[in-house]
Amino acid sequence: MNLRDIVSALNDFASPSLAESWDNVGLLVEPSPPHTVNTLFLTNDLTEEVMEEAVQKETDLILSYHPPIFTPLKRVTWKTWKERLVVQALEHRIGIYSPHTAYDAIPHGVNNWLAKGLGACTSVPLHPSTAPSYPAEGTHRVEFCTDNTEHLDMVLSKIKDIQEISCLTTVPARVEGEEQTRVSLNCSQKALLEVVALLSQNSLLYHKTEILLLQKPLLPHTGMGRLCTLSEPASLSDIIERIKSHLKLPHIRLAMGTGKTLESPVKKAALCAGSGSSVLKGMEADLYLTGEMSHHDILDAVANGISVILCEHSNTERGFLSELRDMLAIHLQNKINIIVSEKDRDPLQVA
Repeated sequence: MNLRDIVSALNDFASPSLAESWDNVGLLVEPSPPHTVNTLFLTNDLTEEVMEEAVQKETDLILSYHPPIFTPLKRVTWKTWKERLVVQALEHRIGIYSPHTAYDAIPHGVNNWLAKGLGACTSVPLHPSTAPSYPAEGTHRVEFCTDNTEHLDMVLSKIKDIQEISCLTTVPARVEGEEQTRVSLNCSQKALLEVVALLSQNSLLYHKTEILLLQKPLLPHTGMGRLCTLSEPASLSDIIERIKSHLKLPHIRLAMGTGKTLESPVKKAALCAGSGSSVLKGMEADLYLTGEMSHHDILDAVANGISVILCEHSNTERGFLSELRDMLAIHLQNKINIIVSEKDRDPLQVA
């Protein structure tokens, strides 16, 4: 398969629009076309050791869950390890694609895989995703009517100079028995301020203006984090053993909620793969499960009687790659070879 077809299929598997606004997802490094992909290489983190493995295995495209390019690069030299990754990728004609938080959001993604470690449960996103472009572009719709054609032409001319305006239409309308023109447009929050400032220069026009908030529907089972309700309550000690087994870890870190013991029942667990402080904060649950949290957010949870299990950042994500390999094999109709890195590992260990 050629690279662009693969990227299109990967974007279809998990739309980059589902990623968080701060994230850097999609195709990050592209060799000059045409570029055929016979081997897709999956890793959680693209380190230099992992890149060496990818080169040895004659990889054509690396899917790195974490984006190796996050902050902008000012140059591409041999000086820093992330720059060297880009150099090596291009020299060996290897593309790099990163899905990151798009895979956190999808129903068949990282967080749902992590939830399997709790045992039988139902789950819903903690922060549901909204449809990216429905019902239309923009956040607001502005509508107004006027019978002054000359003034309308001037207003429309100025509106067209405002950025982030879309779906601008004019249609004939009869208002209180008079022939008028109805204007409708969609705009962003920022553009709305400029449109309102323009229309407010004419009090008659301003008083005939309607502003509607365009609500985007929530996408079912899609979003950041998960609130999991166990089918049967389990003791905290049982949950710990289940998680260690699921993640194949000899140990985890535990902060016991105030008034709780290892025998305290867990009915609801809020989880977030990776770094969960911002996603989990303020959620009501018996347990928080994530890779890492800030010290003060742990203290807040514990004070509220919520126990916290930390497994280190990438340990809550890496195990998903095996499931991802199988899902992508079906999604890509077994047209390419898909392998999972053997060198990828969490940088932290117990000394």
